[in-house]
Amino acid sequence: MKLLRYGEPGAERPGLLDAEGRIRDLRDHVTDIAGPFLTDESLARLRALDPARLPLAEGTPRIGACVGAIGKFVCVGLNYADHAAETGKPAPDEPVLFMKATSAVCGPNDAVEIPRGSQKTDWEVELGIVIGRRAKHVARAEALDHVAGYCVVNDVSERAFQSERGGQWTKGKSADTFGPLGPWLVTRDEVPDPQALGLWLDVDGVRRQTGTTARMIFGVAELISYISGFMTLHPGDVIATGTPPGVGLGQKPPVFLRPGQTMRLGIDGLGEQHQAVIQVE
Repeated sequence: MKLLRYGEPGAERPGLLDAEGRIRDLRDHVTDIAGPFLTDESLARLRALDPARLPLAEGTPRIGACVGAIGKFVCVGLNYADHAAETGKPAPDEPVLFMKATSAVCGPNDAVEIPRGSQKTDWEVELGIVIGRRAKHVARAEALDHVAGYCVVNDVSERAFQSERGGQWTKGKSADTFGPLGPWLVTRDEVPDPQALGLWLDVDGVRRQTGTTARMIFGVAELISYISGFMTLHPGDVIATGTPPGVGLGQKPPVFLRPGQTMRLGIDGLGEQHQAVIQVE
């Protein structure tokens, strides 16, 4: 099942993508694709609906972030050994965690803004995990039972803010529009093995990143188990699981985003994102 949110920013409606790729309105059944509506029980009720009986969305609406009212946006750094190497850092012994501000979240095709003072805005295609069941000190063997589904994440990053301004990485990860999510939340029953997904990213039609989740240092189940030992994960929380090699920082010489460029990225079975890059003052 592919769930989504559509409409103008701040007024998104819950929807379902039918077999023909059309958006079906879910407002008679849920108020949002968020928290309490992401439990196994709620998803089972949605799965039992006949999409053909749901109203069709009118026109070609904007697609919003596939999850609403996110409580926590947890990110994992350096989770692919070849990406760690291109940044000049050793592969970590334990997952590197940081937070991205939820105010950075935007739709998958919204413009990405280069923030004021930025010289090193960068791209990162990542597999996103959406939590569907409260998780606290979860065993690895049970971790995937706590997943509602998966989505595409572009963990947009400002490298100077991240690494040259002192303190934690969060300041380089949290500018407005630095967290495109979606287009869909694909429920876990459609992703039998989250460690067998190809992911890629293009800038202006040039392939920059190509990878597979099979090369993660810490897999999805291990990450959920590990993170739940430090904080309780709640339905609607999002985890971005790290990026494969090919980021702008890793190019020789480094290459960063400029106004007027476009990004296109995707993950097998989870859809694609398309973003124009703009400058803000």
